[in-house]
Amino acid sequence: MNDEDRPALPRVGLVGLGAMGLGMARSLRTAHYDVGVHDRRSEAAAAFTREGGTAFDSAGELAATVDVLVGVVVNAAQVEAVLFGPHGAADRLRPGAVFVMCSTVDPVWSAELEKRLADKGVLFLDAPISGGAARAANGELTMMTSGSAAAYALADPVLEAMSSTVYRLGDHAGLGSKVKIVNQLLAGVHIAAAAEAMALGIKAGVPAEALYEVITHSAGNSWMFENRMAHVLAGDYTPLSAVDIFVKDLGLVLDSARPEKFPLPLASTAHQMFLQASASGLGGEDDSAVIKIFPGVDLPEQAGG
Repeated sequence: MNDEDRPALPRVGLVGLGAMGLGMARSLRTAHYDVGVHDRRSEAAAAFTREGGTAFDSAGELAATVDVLVGVVVNAAQVEAVLFGPHGAADRLRPGAVFVMCSTVDPVWSAELEKRLADKGVLFLDAPISGGAARAANGELTMMTSGSAAAYALADPVLEAMSSTVYRLGDHAGLGSKVKIVNQLLAGVHIAAAAEAMALGIKAGVPAEALYEVITHSAGNSWMFENRMAHVLAGDYTPLSAVDIFVKDLGLVLDSARPEKFPLPLASTAHQMFLQASASGLGGEDDSAVIKIFPGVDLPEQAGG
């Protein structure tokens, strides 16, 4: 299809060029979007301009130019800053524009945010993501979304450019975040269990490479074991998803269950493991570094390290 024959695309901007956001911005560029970006690290935004994007000095300046603004920041506090902080986006988005929130947050807070933006005439999609940095870069994320038909009508092509699967879970915000909370319960528990199993095997004298090979071809394997224990084998704890992300996310899991008086014994234990890792100074390392809380385990070292 020639450029002149291609349907007009909504103007899109993205705030937050971390491990996930950068890949998502690149996926949008691959899908022929002219992508505006903002990141509080000006050097990250400037680097993306060399790939063909346009950098803006504030979320508000970016918001004034787009139909769809995608927020890929860590938590609710950062979403607040993007929307309602100094030079924030909420007052600059045009009526009828859509804010797509990809952060993992309290579902109740997400539902309240939808109402706050509606008061300004802005549409909202609750759209947490899963898949990791590599899938983000390839436009292969899973998106767990909920929101109004009007929000989907405008944002759908943007969602499709960033993901392989978009789940529509309901017509109001909060449902997407509820499903992401359940996903993070499983992800956090699986990483913690994988680390515990790997540490036990190494402590028992099994070569780490052999243990990994056997488990990844056996019934005890999980996606998290296969993915995160590869980081352990490489001795590389460069954060793709940090320990402190699961301190936050498993905390949200526990918070969401508390009003229901719903017991979460495995999530509670995993949360304590990540808290211990963070308290030991590992909060900024890859979440696979939770394996370092186990004493007396001779972990592989990074090649050349």
